Amino acid sequence: EYRYVGRPLAALQGLDDKGRVIYVGTFSEVLFPSLRLGYMVVPPELAETFVTARALADRHSPLVEQAIVAEFISEGHFARHIRRMRALYAERRAALVDALARELNGVLEVRAEPAGMHLVGWLRPGVSDVRTSRRLAANGIEASPLSRYALSALPRGGLVLGYANVDARQIREGVRRLKQVL
Repeated sequence: EYRYVGRPLAALQGLDDKGRVIYVGTFSEVLFPSLRLGYMVVPPELAETFVTARALADRHSPLVEQAIVAEFISEGHFARHIRRMRALYAERRAALVDALARELNGVLEVRAEPAGMHLVGWLRPGVSDVRTSRRLAANGIEASPLSRYALSALPRGGLVLGYANVDARQIREGVRRLKQVL
């Protein structure tokens, strides 16, 4: 949903002509974090199996929430919401990239990735992202160490920097605070 450059990429499930891909998604990130409503697109021959498994796992589906989201989608509100958020997040992404380039050039290397709601700020070689993240947290700045998400050692550390839930002014102020700590 949040791709800022070029055409949207097709989901792997949409390209699957053998019925081997299951598409899983959630509305928590694109609508409302506490909605806690997800979905699955499964091959037709597996649908009944998943319906049965769902019934065994949880008998209390959020029917009201499902009905509201279904109506929200069918009336076109979801598509409009995604377009608005895509434009807003693109502005915030640009503000973060610009502020980092201006304030932390040489300290953090960052690229404007074509999609998402986070960027990676690559640290200088030899700088621990875990220690840096802890130091930032002690100063009220949230930036997760990239190594937390890696299965093996990374060639260098990085910080995961989110921008979706803060406006451009807060981003600029956050980058100034980030500079002070780093």
